[in-house]
Amino acid sequence: MKAIVFEEFGGPEVLHLADTEKPQPGPGQVRVRVKAAAVNPMDYKIRHGWMQQVFPTPLPATPGIEFAGIVDELGEGVTQTAVGDEVLGWTVTGAYAQYALAESFAPKPQDLDFTEAAALPVATDTASRVLGMLGVRSGETLLLHGAAGAVGSAAVQLAVAAGVTVVGTASEASHAYLRELGAIPVTYGEGLVARVREVAPQGVDAVFDAAGRGALPASIELRGGTTDRIITIADPEAAAHGVTFSAGGGERPEARLADHAKLAAEGGLRVPVVEVLPLAQAAKAQSLSEAGHVRGKVLLTP
Repeated sequence: MKAIVFEEFGGPEVLHLADTEKPQPGPGQVRVRVKAAAVNPMDYKIRHGWMQQVFPTPLPATPGIEFAGIVDELGEGVTQTAVGDEVLGWTVTGAYAQYALAESFAPKPQDLDFTEAAALPVATDTASRVLGMLGVRSGETLLLHGAAGAVGSAAVQLAVAAGVTVVGTASEASHAYLRELGAIPVTYGEGLVARVREVAPQGVDAVFDAAGRGALPASIELRGGTTDRIITIADPEAAAHGVTFSAGGGERPEARLADHAKLAAEGGLRVPVVEVLPLAQAAKAQSLSEAGHVRGKVLLTP
């Protein structure tokens, strides 16, 4: 099969298309024929070797953790799906490939296309997990940094649907998009505290940082000097500020993913797809992700 491989850590140029063996499913696993694989910031951080202490990566490696595809073969003990079923979820082998193995997945609704489905698992699960950790409730105000990105977009929609007022930071170019999602947009950068106070004079009850662009000091000020109910998924300086860093991983709730997929198929939740590229252009896809300011997901199709 064809897969994207890197044999050394480095820039996007280390990624190349290669012929590899099809993976064989073990107990509790399925092999899927990948129809679309999503590109995440974690992918380029792993490729650089920056995550070795947290996620040791033996080389050679194939990137990618989320997919949408068709079940191709069942491992021992798998009873919740059948060959030919369309699914979405997380891979245990790299998703930038024609075939991958998965243990955590959910049915793909017929009305949801493969590219839209592949954009959902990481963004919607991360958004849901952090909102739950923050305990945001109807009537409260959430400050969300990086609101126009994939995770931010999902968090805006889930929070607004729960009756939460969302103030979202983003570049001026993304403000109209955030208003469509139901958020109050503000520009990030110098003067952020004053801008947030202008649109949210009632104060900020919680902060979700999905951007990691140095907004934690301003966030603490807006929370009245406390780090309580501030979580970042992207700022490596979290510990220095006494802020909780949520790295995710561990449990991947299939039932919640199934709910999110159903909601997306019904038009109630969307993670925008900004570009779909062929598998061979994985280096370009990761370069787009690494450059930042991507309003949604970049996808690869084998």
